[in-house]
Amino acid sequence: MAQTLAELRQHLANGQVIPAHPLALTADLKLDERRQRALTRYYCAAGAGGVAVGVHTTQFELHQPEYGLLEPVLELASETVDEHLRQTGRPFVKVAGILGDTRQAVREAETALAHGYDAGLLSLRALAEASPSELIEHCRRVAEAIPVFGFYLQTAVGGQVLPYRFWREFVEIENVVAIKVAPFDRYKTLDVVRAVAESCRSGEIALYTGNDDNIVADLLTEFSFGGQEADAPPLRIVGGLLGQWAVWTREAVAMLQAVRDQSAAGRLDYGHWLTYNAQMTDANAAVFDSTHDFHGCISGVHEVLRRQGLMQGIWCFNPAESLSPGQCEELDRACRAYPHLTDDEFVAEHLDEWLR
Repeated sequence: MAQTLAELRQHLANGQVIPAHPLALTADLKLDERRQRALTRYYCAAGAGGVAVGVHTTQFELHQPEYGLLEPVLELASETVDEHLRQTGRPFVKVAGILGDTRQAVREAETALAHGYDAGLLSLRALAEASPSELIEHCRRVAEAIPVFGFYLQTAVGGQVLPYRFWREFVEIENVVAIKVAPFDRYKTLDVVRAVAESCRSGEIALYTGNDDNIVADLLTEFSFGGQEADAPPLRIVGGLLGQWAVWTREAVAMLQAVRDQSAAGRLDYGHWLTYNAQMTDANAAVFDSTHDFHGCISGVHEVLRRQGLMQGIWCFNPAESLSPGQCEELDRACRAYPHLTDDEFVAEHLDEWLR
């Protein structure tokens, strides 16, 4: 059920909530297939416009051959999404995380394509020693196999600094369809947006926030840079591909729709949304464990989903991945302070049908 390239570009340009899909494991670190399906059903039912599987939130260890789980997990999510699409018929994008050197990345891209994925979120964390020209060649090779979703990953979780000149070359790769901008850094975010703005591809490459510390402000901002054509419209970040949106997804969908509707009507309530942005960032600090340099970011996502009943535990392949001291208390505080950011009632209402 993969989309055509034109359909994919249009769907992404419309702006979507794309949760970064977690990995449900049992206590003995086996795939919990029932709860993995339930998570995908939750994202579909919440109104997400796609899911990203095999990304950082899914645990990068998934890509290691000794676990033998990458293809089964990709297949499981794809089948579950297709089940939903047969019922609703609405557009939906399946994004596969792609890692490794060029040989591995191309192989993963081909595997994702075979299982109906529309695009690959291309992580460059395995090429830390590569030159900019080598990185661009790597991206070109992968883009020959699958439409590419670029990815600027923050350095705190394994990303590398990618300067403006890299992004300016990257956006000229024909099969690039979108970029997830997630350096958690305003200067670096501007490097990516300016590279798109100063190319001829701004109508073809959708910008998505991955800046979990500044989600709503990214969606509110109109970007305009000197040197553009006089009649060029401002550039916008239209949606998000986020670990934060792996939790409380229903509320994220409602928020993005409200921002989009207000923007189309020319009446964005900036005061409300900037307050909301600060609240969201504070809640994200608890989920992502910013106090401890994001040590507990995956476990924080798991803990929210465990409390809702969608996951049975917070188990990860890496034993070092765990909740930090005080993180549970911070989650308690955030949920008390910002109940309007959560979707606990929605999950409770539908949990049994998702776990069927």
